[in-house]
Amino acid sequence: MANHENFKSVLEVLANEIQEDLSERKAPSAIRDRLQQCLLANTKDGKLNRGLTVVDTGCTLLQRPPTPAEFQDLSILGWMVEMFQASYLVSDDIMDNSEYRRGKLCWYRRDEVGLTAINDAAFLKSLMFSLLKKHFQHHAEYVGILELLNEASHRTELGQLSDADMAVKARGLDQMTVEAYSFIARNKTAFYSFYLPIALALHYLRLANESNLKQVKTIMLPMGEYFQVQDDYLDCFGDPSVTGKVGTDIEDHKCTWLIVRALTLCSAEQRQVLDFSYGRQGPVHDTAVRTIFHDLGLEKLYREYEEEMVHESQKAIDRLSEQNGLKDVFQGALEKIARRDK
Repeated sequence: MANHENFKSVLEVLANEIQEDLSERKAPSAIRDRLQQCLLANTKDGKLNRGLTVVDTGCTLLQRPPTPAEFQDLSILGWMVEMFQASYLVSDDIMDNSEYRRGKLCWYRRDEVGLTAINDAAFLKSLMFSLLKKHFQHHAEYVGILELLNEASHRTELGQLSDADMAVKARGLDQMTVEAYSFIARNKTAFYSFYLPIALALHYLRLANESNLKQVKTIMLPMGEYFQVQDDYLDCFGDPSVTGKVGTDIEDHKCTWLIVRALTLCSAEQRQVLDFSYGRQGPVHDTAVRTIFHDLGLEKLYREYEEEMVHESQKAIDRLSEQNGLKDVFQGALEKIARRDK
């Protein structure tokens, strides 16, 4: 498995490269400093799971320690995913009117930032493509990697749009179906968080054949949906001192696993309360919704769902051949997220 510190050291190299590029473009020093702060503040303090997954997948598939050049390349691809992630988190926090991210004030909430964070999010995403060109332009899979990143962008933005559209209270709750939820979860979260890192490593190692990529989608997209369900649960029932953020899904009228399940189980009287209070701000409305979630036994149902997903994922992994090395990759991914509390 990749060493965190070695992986983090690559970010320092990339940050210096970015500064040099900005200098060559004659960007003012104040802009260079601002963008450096934006990059580091929104990437280096995360769990880095997505970026490290690229490196770990590459190491597993190589079946030997990577050369320094291979580790560097895989780490660069990993940091590109982290920049991709940072871009969407900055945007997501603005759209959700969030206050905290990773235990700190959201980037756009800083007095010196504000809504210029919209441009910062675009900048973070553009870094991914400029680094790809600089480091992999002559790689045999350059076009494949470029198309993969474009597909990830398209899917994530489609998922973000669907998520935001559902959050409009005037739309009501009828649209919050199991199918709609799955669409959001798989596009907004699962594709870039679970499929993309492994697919990037496959492309880098020239192992991205149709069979391998299909296997990754079959195993990892359901796992990514499970991850989103975990996020939904933790937003409502998690400990903010552990998760690093205060949940706002109820007042934001989000299409979550909890509300979708509640709508299938609630009585007519409970439905009236949900129609009125879900998506409204204030402790009275928040408590009313949470009370219904509790009365419907959603915490217990979540635990049952979680055990079922872990069991089904493990069964799917156990059925695989170990020939191509992906079985160990999938096993590691499941162990990282199973029964997590943050």
